Amino acid sequence: MDTNLALYVGRMALETALLISAPLLITCLVTGVVLTLFQAVTSIRDMTLTIVPKLVAMGLVTLLFGNWM
Repeated sequence: MDTNLALYVGRMALETALLISAPLLITCLVTGVVLTLFQAVTSIRDMTLTIVPKLVAMGLVTLLFGNWM
């Protein structure tokens, strides 16, 4: 195997992994930021408030984009 071919295959694998995981990562990031702002405004410090909505949001995104991923 040529070095250039190995680098190309590795790069394509990383790009594919990024495209597949992007919807879930972006959803988790946006949900986390919104929940952090909500907690800062309301002074609520409950870990359940951050975990459960993220899981629900990621589940919904998986249902919506599951065929694409």
